[in-house]
Amino acid sequence: SLQYVWIKQSNHCKIIFYAPWCGYCKKLEPVWYDVGAELKSSGSPVRVGKMDGTAYSGMSSEFGVRGYPTIKLLKGDLAYNYKGPRTKDDIVEFANRVAGPAVRALPSKQMFDHMMKRHDVLFVYFGGESPLKEKYIDMAAELIVYTYFFSASEDVLPESVTLPELPSVVVFKDGAYFTYDEYVDGGLSSWVNKERFQSYLQIDGFTLYELGETGTVYILYSTNLLTSTTLIQRVAKEYREHFNRDFQFGHMDGNDYINSLIMGEVSVPSIIILNTSNEQYFLPSEPVETLEQLVHFINSVLDGSAQAQGGDGMFQRVKRVAFDAKSTIMSVFRSSPVLGCFLFGLPLGVISLMCYGICTAESDDGQEDMELMKRDDEEEEDDEEDEPRQAPGELEGPEEDGENEEEEEQEKNPDDKKAD
Repeated sequence: SLQYVWIKQSNHCKIIFYAPWCGYCKKLEPVWYDVGAELKSSGSPVRVGKMDGTAYSGMSSEFGVRGYPTIKLLKGDLAYNYKGPRTKDDIVEFANRVAGPAVRALPSKQMFDHMMKRHDVLFVYFGGESPLKEKYIDMAAELIVYTYFFSASEDVLPESVTLPELPSVVVFKDGAYFTYDEYVDGGLSSWVNKERFQSYLQIDGFTLYELGETGTVYILYSTNLLTSTTLIQRVAKEYREHFNRDFQFGHMDGNDYINSLIMGEVSVPSIIILNTSNEQYFLPSEPVETLEQLVHFINSVLDGSAQAQGGDGMFQRVKRVAFDAKSTIMSVFRSSPVLGCFLFGLPLGVISLMCYGICTAESDDGQEDMELMKRDDEEEEDDEEDEPRQAPGELEGPEEDGENEEEEEQEKNPDDKKAD
């Protein structure tokens, strides 16, 4: 209960929920101590702590903890989940960003230029008090876990930037700027969630997961090759108005992650489009060497003429389970053959012995049954043999009577024989 009050009364508290048996938690523990030391030395208002989620299951349920480790930053009545890379610098940067105000002011051109150089993607609200600003502040309080949000007056803008109207929400990225249009772009949160990524970026497993959460339908990326990446960069820039709503563009080093994603083998280099809504993927039917061929491939996916592979059907789910099991076993054997033999060889040996014992027991029972059947057959044969032996004995009676008559005739008086 004391820990519960401590958490609730802290204005800024960063806490990690862990389990004693969790290997990832043990790996994160030294990083977590470094995070606490860094925030304390920098004078951050964030207090760092940890809690055994298995010992305080009620607390874990209240904060929606579903796995370990789970990192949350508590700010007033709000709890922010951290889903970024588990490194000291990334966690500290997250804590400093969320602990501060949801919207930061840019009072001068010098400050504006400094933030432009520091951030690859910069969101700024321009104008005075308005309903749009209220929406912007509410949205920033929700999405501050991902990026920074600023506000400024029109005076801080460089002469090259012209806004169609005030107030406006503008995103600066990729050497250009784009203005939010409520009638075209829909909700402000969905627009910011989409635009918080650069038009072209290097994709890894974490980035791919984040893109899936934003609602991005298609992700087009390639294994790293200069020709392929250059084509995709050109499409991302020159065809932004056509594909930005549905596509995110980028590249990935190597093909290991792609192979695990599609449960197959793709060559290097390759261009692939992934549908995050149903886990389907598309591969070009012919090599893509020109910008026109790449645009045609993208359009074929959008109009449904391209052949889809994969998916989230029952067969693919079973295939995924089998693939993950095989990958896990192979990774264990590669990293530690002795441990792999112990983990998988020992259970297989025990199961083999059990199967052998069961089969042997059944065969022994079968032999006993066969022996019993043989004994019954032999007894029946003996009974059948005894019955024929008695029958001839009964028929020998008349023959004995005939022999006695002959003996009697021989014993007759010789005179009687003469008389005869």
